[in-house]
Amino acid sequence: MAPVSIVNVTVLQKPVSIPGLMCPFISIQIVATGICGTDDHVLKGSFPNMDYPVIPGHEGAGIVESIGEGVTCVKPVIPLCLPQCGECSSCLNPDTNCCLKTHLYESQNLMPDKTSRFTCKGKQIHHFLWISTFSEYTVMPDSAIARIDDDAPLDKVCLFGCGFSTGYGAAINTAKVKPGSTCAIFGLGGVGLSVVIGCKAAGASRIIGIDINKDKFTKARDLGATECINPQDFKKPIQEVLVEMMGHGVDYSFEVIGRVDTMAAALASCHLSSGTCVMVGAPPLGSQISFDPMLLFTGRTWKGSFIGGWKTKDSIPKLVSGYMEKKFNPDVLITHTLPFDKINEGFELLHSGKSIRTILLY
Repeated sequence: MAPVSIVNVTVLQKPVSIPGLMCPFISIQIVATGICGTDDHVLKGSFPNMDYPVIPGHEGAGIVESIGEGVTCVKPVIPLCLPQCGECSSCLNPDTNCCLKTHLYESQNLMPDKTSRFTCKGKQIHHFLWISTFSEYTVMPDSAIARIDDDAPLDKVCLFGCGFSTGYGAAINTAKVKPGSTCAIFGLGGVGLSVVIGCKAAGASRIIGIDINKDKFTKARDLGATECINPQDFKKPIQEVLVEMMGHGVDYSFEVIGRVDTMAAALASCHLSSGTCVMVGAPPLGSQISFDPMLLFTGRTWKGSFIGGWKTKDSIPKLVSGYMEKKFNPDVLITHTLPFDKINEGFELLHSGKSIRTILLY
């Protein structure tokens, strides 16, 4: 799949909500949206089951413009890159959040009625995860929208659509980090730093941030990391360094990069008999991993975490309310705010490692 340039994606008209279809739809005016590494996967052609041309973007916040029949959600809202239909076996299971309407199970390149609401010069443009927040106006199903506090700052809480919720939930929900425990976080981008926030909130006594970009270390320490290390400073594999530091490894490790080599390293770095390794970073399309099965044989646990384990429609509003009550402050993850027409500059900041989260404003 050839890479896609964001400058080639244009929406020529505001989508409208059409009542009476097989699924309730809502027209949203996006106010703010973050740039996430997953969007970069889309642009590079490494996101699974993707049809092009497409409008990416999945970390947004906006205001309801119009609604279709059967819609219960009103403004303001956060679009959900992981829907919660409330009817499938996953939604009905209290132990999982991976709704079977997600793109991993069935394509979300079109609306549930198999239509697109985007056109460019008469040509159909595909949706991304049903929400396509890199468009000032977009349409999505009711199951992909969460109603939030009326006074929530949309240019801040858009992070709850993916980055903050994913990292914070990986520590709180998926790993269930215990007070006094030790943690290692591989990757200190916006999601990795959110894991740091979650580990601190859970009462971890030692939180080790790992990144090859030392510019991330100050922010990580400010958010709760007790120490930060750069794998390039050592002559031995980083997992061996961590095992030596901790005796038999950390209680919890988190891979927040999306690389198969660091996934294997994160698994090997956690305690040989009781450690839990959580995969948070999304691997590129077609990735395969090879590891020594003895790493699991002795008792380690290896888990995946999808959007932090949250049932999104139920949980995202509660997280935003917690933010409004100052229980946590993901604002510190925002390093750049740009007008939407500078989106390419935002991606350049991502590629250069100079940003943690860039927010685009319409």
